[in-house]
Amino acid sequence: MPLTEKVSFKTRLQRGNRVQVPKIVRWRYKLETYQILEVTINPYCIWGSTQSFFARMSKDGRLVIPKLVLALSIQNRPNEKYYVMEVTLRPS
Repeated sequence: MPLTEKVSFKTRLQRGNRVQVPKIVRWRYKLETYQILEVTINPYCIWGSTQSFFARMSKDGRLVIPKLVLALSIQNRPNEKYYVMEVTLRPS
C-alpha cells in the first residue's frame, strides 16, 4: 500500500543534515526514491520550531534537510548534531 496518510517517527539528526527513514516505514508504505514527499520536522522538546519542505528519499533511505530549514528550526542552540527530530511524512 503506497503512502496515502501521514506517518510520524522520531530519529536522530545525522551528519550532513540527514535523517534516516526507518526500514519498517519504507517497507510498509513501499516508499520509492522517485516519490516526492512533504516532510515536516520538529526538533524534539523544542516548541514552536516546526518547518516543512519537499524532498525525495535517497537510495539508502535518508532525507536531506536543507540548511536554511534546519537553521530556522534550531535557532541559537548549540550541538545541533545531537538533536532528536520528530519527522512527519505526507504524500504530495
